[in-house]
Amino acid sequence: MTSHQIIFLFVDLALILLLARLLGMAAAKLGQPPVIGEVLAGILLGPTLFHGAISDTLVPTDVRPFLSALANVGVAIFMFIVGLELDKDLIGGRGRTAVSVSVLSIVLPFLLGMALAWFIHTNHHSAERTAFVLFMGAAMSVTAFPVLARILSDRGLQRTPLGAISLASAAMGDVIAWCLLAVVVARAGAANAGQLLILAVIPYLALMFLVVRPLLRRLTSRYEGAGELSLGVLATLLGGLLVSGAITEWLGLHFIFGAFLFGLVLPRDGVKALRDDVIKRVGQVSGVLLLPVYFIVAGLRVDLSHLDLSGLGELVLILLVAIGGKFLGAFLGARLSGMANRESAVLGTLMNTRGLTELIILSVGLEMGVLDDELYSLMVVMAVVTTAMAGPLLSLLRPQQAFLDERPRVTTPA
Repeated sequence: MTSHQIIFLFVDLALILLLARLLGMAAAKLGQPPVIGEVLAGILLGPTLFHGAISDTLVPTDVRPFLSALANVGVAIFMFIVGLELDKDLIGGRGRTAVSVSVLSIVLPFLLGMALAWFIHTNHHSAERTAFVLFMGAAMSVTAFPVLARILSDRGLQRTPLGAISLASAAMGDVIAWCLLAVVVARAGAANAGQLLILAVIPYLALMFLVVRPLLRRLTSRYEGAGELSLGVLATLLGGLLVSGAITEWLGLHFIFGAFLFGLVLPRDGVKALRDDVIKRVGQVSGVLLLPVYFIVAGLRVDLSHLDLSGLGELVLILLVAIGGKFLGAFLGARLSGMANRESAVLGTLMNTRGLTELIILSVGLEMGVLDDELYSLMVVMAVVTTAMAGPLLSLLRPQQAFLDERPRVTTPA
């Protein structure tokens, strides 16, 4: 690594921190999740403006591989936290409604996404039609569980019945969507990794649940209630998620699946304080530094400078499929469970939140050659739009006070 690269790397990291913070705060002032401002910071530094003159000057090409490496570490940690936050207790007594909403909000956009992919495939350079069709279906189906939780928390809705149902549905939907994406990635990567190596995923899963999970239970249970997280345990967890990610990458899947699975297998019973401490400590480092780096790297790949009428037409179709499929699926699932029209519409709006999770999926598709640069850019716009619209639509469909009224009332004895 040359002195020139070190200088630009440090300067770029400082610039990324500043832009992510400023635009994240601006987004929050407008009632949007900070992730919207951070993603826009990446796009503004990309080739969309001035044909890449800004990005080429501020982020030289010989520095980008180092930023990409940091971004990958940030994404691995993020996916570990996503797996760690998924908990069966979210479902509680809402299993029937959560299953109905999550399944239909996955199936309908998945089918519509495949239909759209079949229609537009000839307009894009993709490695293989079947992988492209399946990938587009999976990309349309995802809901960003962490961003949804942040929206509900910012509005004080996470403990309302409707908020709990949306979190449970998103958690279940995330598992389904990641499984679908794993199948797509396995198919697209089979030619590179070899069919026999892909089959090793099955014993790997058995190893994680039957061997690693009990070992983690023994490791973490002794520190419950100790008051602080041991550096040894923290180092073990971070090392474990990186090794797990490396294994799935070697097996022909993507490293995000290994990191996600490592968070998923961490025991829930008896280690809640430890888990919360891990999420807080690791999440802060990742959220402040590493994920903003990922947004910049993702934004550098977005190029809307050559968008023409044909591209605008595809963008409209993508938005219609993404928004309509997710909304109608969640709405129908809620109505079939006996919920009223307005509550069902609110669930449809919440389940449309995509955020960073969508960006990760799109980056996987771009890296594997399933998406080309043009379609990747259009899909990133879709991710930003569907996330940004959640707040205003929530205010329109359901005033905040009505949500607050749904909280359990605490009565004092006479």
